[in-house]
Formats: sequence, C-alpha cells, structure tokens
Amino acid sequence: MELFSKSVSAVRGLRSRAQVGSCKTGGSLDHYGLTMYTTCAKLSEDPSKESSPSDMLIDSFGRLHTYLRISLTERCNLRCQYCMPSEGVELTPSSQLLSPNEIVSLANLFVTSGVNKIRLTGGEPTIRKDIEDICLRLSSLKGLKTLAMTTNGITLARKLPKLKDFGLNSINISLDTLVPAKFEFLTRRKGHEKVLESINAAVGLGYNPVKVNCVVMRGVNDDEICDFVELTRSRPINVRFIEFMPFDGNVWNVKKLVPYYEMLDKVVSKYQGLQRIQDHPSETAKNYRIDGHDGTVSFITSMTEHFCAGCNRLRLLADGNFKVCLFGPSEVSLRDPLRAGAEEDELREIISAAVKRKKAAHAGMFDIAKTANRPMIHIGG
Repeated sequence: MELFSKSVSAVRGLRSRAQVGSCKTGGSLDHYGLTMYTTCAKLSEDPSKESSPSDMLIDSFGRLHTYLRISLTERCNLRCQYCMPSEGVELTPSSQLLSPNEIVSLANLFVTSGVNKIRLTGGEPTIRKDIEDICLRLSSLKGLKTLAMTTNGITLARKLPKLKDFGLNSINISLDTLVPAKFEFLTRRKGHEKVLESINAAVGLGYNPVKVNCVVMRGVNDDEICDFVELTRSRPINVRFIEFMPFDGNVWNVKKLVPYYEMLDKVVSKYQGLQRIQDHPSETAKNYRIDGHDGTVSFITSMTEHFCAGCNRLRLLADGNFKVCLFGPSEVSLRDPLRAGAEEDELREIISAAVKRKKAAHAGMFDIAKTANRPMIHIGG
C-alpha cells in the first residue's frame, strides 16, 4: 500500500505539472521539461463519425468506437504468467467458437457501421490453420483501413510474408524479456530466438513501426527497460511498455506493478532528447521519440492513469461474446442470435444496447483486482 500511495502521488504530481487534461492545443512542458501535447479532444469531433451509417457504435458519453479487437482462438503455444493460470484454463468447445464465416459476417456488420480498424488476437492467432484466409477476407471489407494482429511471434516469421500479401498491415509482437532463460520462466516454454526472428522478419518486410509489447513487472524484467529502448536505436521499432494488469489467475499484486512514471524515470536518466509525440484522442499509449533513434518508445498506463475518456475499442471474443470494456465483466453473446437466424438489424440493436451501457471509466485498480473477469487468454490480448 505504501508503494501504491507513492505511485499515485507521483503520478498526480506529474499530471499536474504536465497540465494533462487542460485541453490546450500545442505543446506544454511535462514533469521533465519535455515537450508534451494534450490529448483530450472529444471523440465526437472525429470526422469519421460523419460517415457512420448509424449510432450503433456511439455510447452514452459520445465516444465513437471505430476499433474492433477480434479473438480468433483461446489456444496458445505459450503459457505466459500474466495471461494464464499455471494450471491452464478450460477451453471452450470448438463447436461453440465462431467459425470463419461467422467472424467475417460479424466483422462486416461492424465495418459497415463505422469500424475502420480490426485487430486479430487470441490466444495466439497464428496457430489457426485458416489465419491467411481470414486475413484475406477481412482485409477485403470495404471501409476497413487497418488490419492488425497481436502475436507472441513463435510461428510468425514463416507466415508473415503471406499474411502481409493478404492484407495484414500492422503488427504487434509480445516480448517481455531479452534474456532467453527469463523468457522460458515467464512463458513456461522455449522460443525466445523465434520471437526475435519474427521481429527481424517484420522489420525486413517493411512494417513501420513494428510494435513490441512488453509487460513490465517489478523484480522480473523492470531492469531491462533501457535494454528494450536500445531496440529502437537503428530500426523502426516501437517498444510499448505496459503496466501489469489484473486478470483471473495471474496472481496480480500491486507490488509487481511498475508505474508509468517510474519506467519513464529510467529512460530519462539514460537518454537525452526525449520528446513527447502528439497523440490521437483515442490513443492508448503515451508516445515518445528519442533524438537519434529510428524507433519510438511508448507507455500504456492502464492502471495508474487510465485513458477511458478516449476509448474507441470494442471486443469480440472467440466464443462470440461481445465485450465493451477490457476490465468490465459484462458480456453479451452475438453468436447465439446469429446462429438463431437474427437479421442484421437485430444484431445491430444488441450491439448498440451493449455499447450504450458502457461506463464512463473502468473501476480503480484494486476494484479491478477484486472483480470477476475472465483470464486474458479468454478475452484476447
């Protein structure tokens, strides 16, 4: 608790000095005297709203949801400690998971209503044998601008050339350590070299940036922050440091949480010329550029400084359940009415009602930790 209190105080101080939430345009100086831009523009001012054929994607707070994350599978070839309980999880029977046709049908419903970005998640999406076909069909949806994927990189390198040809135009690769032995401890599996190979393959294929997701945990990998920053020196890599978040089975503890300000302290102490990049109102990360580096560094502050006001994300789980908030336990099935023959208008009403019930913000971190929620492997990364 003492650690948490210090973290909150420091973050509040940083926010105050940085004028976060002031809604001023242009730059201001943050806690470190670095150029910083506010990001509190209203999503309702997003021009994409004008082209939306309905208000299905607009919640009661005026947030327009143009980003859909689709979990393709609950299965994974790793057993990451922050994602899955050590004993594993009970998987949904295959018959209850969405088929490729159902995935594309529901995705098309969202895209024709205004979604312009889809991210494929899992489990591990690349272990699906039909992943290439799914990418091709989704990338062909009229109105979709970005087809992204979050992957652990174990099998990605050999599949990526074809996935790119089939329309996958953005990639996030999870890697929490640069130490092979520590990788095996964190994931309960081998494969560190394969992940690095996938990162190199993505860079070689021209993905810019190649996003590398790193969940930071105290006493585990917080000593590697600057080592990860070095990945950005000469390659178009965006390292994204993520605060440790609670989900069922991952034994979350506030003592494991490394707050954003503390991670940033480590970077500032070693690197000169750090500059805050102007973020889009719906951006989940605080993004920084370092003088002389080809890549960038970002911090995802879900626990200490939430970004709910600009949230534009919705989630479709592998079993067809629809979830409007990562940390909210509420879900509604789209699979069941779809299989029962529901028309598009009926499905739109179900989706719209769920979106309208979305809360202004998720609960505080301790409330989140006590709230029943599925393991991340079920929700989708």
